Amino acid sequence: MKKLLSLLLVVGLLSFMGCTTEKQLKEQMKKVLAEDPGIVISVIKAKPLEFIEALQEAARSAQMEMAKKQEDDRKKEFEDSFNKPLEPKIYADASFRGNKSAVLTLVEYSDFECPYCSRGAKTVEEVMKKYEGKIRFTFKHLPLDFHQNAMISAQYYEAIRLQDQEKAWKFHDSLFENQKELSKGEAFLKELAKKVGADMTKLAKDITSDAVKNRIAEDQKEAQEFGFQGTPGYVINGIPVRGAYPASHFDTIVEELKKRGKVTL
Repeated sequence: MKKLLSLLLVVGLLSFMGCTTEKQLKEQMKKVLAEDPGIVISVIKAKPLEFIEALQEAARSAQMEMAKKQEDDRKKEFEDSFNKPLEPKIYADASFRGNKSAVLTLVEYSDFECPYCSRGAKTVEEVMKKYEGKIRFTFKHLPLDFHQNAMISAQYYEAIRLQDQEKAWKFHDSLFENQKELSKGEAFLKELAKKVGADMTKLAKDITSDAVKNRIAEDQKEAQEFGFQGTPGYVINGIPVRGAYPASHFDTIVEELKKRGKVTL
């Protein structure tokens, strides 16, 4: 009974005390539970409402702590990235939109089946318009395993790109604009490839070629090295952007690059 009262006291106090004291109380709770794990059932039966309220408060506190840690981590990475910028590989045959010799370089790691990447494509359009003539954009692949049509879509894009870069960009745009049609699988990709004017005979051979597979694998490897676990991911002049952020976030990065003397626009 003494242990039960001790744990009830700890649970009750957790709802009212500050962060420092809360940490101490949590340690006390761990100690009590270690001595008698079954006591939790007794607490729930004796004080169910108080237990639930304390649990909810603890969950809220944990969420706040986690959010603060994530924000602190983001700020640290943001600051560190200006001192140690990422260096994406720019292929000799890279397809660019925008000014190929621009001072700003935006690289995207994307998944054609990811809905956030579809939104990201529109964001890229906004960024390209705002910095027209001062930015170039290139597209890389990070097809996720749980998107069944992502890899084959990337293969179609790369196979078309081997034929004609402009046709590949048209394929890219149309695919994101009609992303829901991907539920039809490869039949939709073939239809789209025909619409952009691809040579279907050559396409059929190139889809599974080493040139196509190796390019996608290189993109995936680089994305992993940069710590991109989801899509979309971006690197603008070495600064990573992890997720489908609005165009204003890219503006913030560009302004910071200017302030630090990294670019002149």
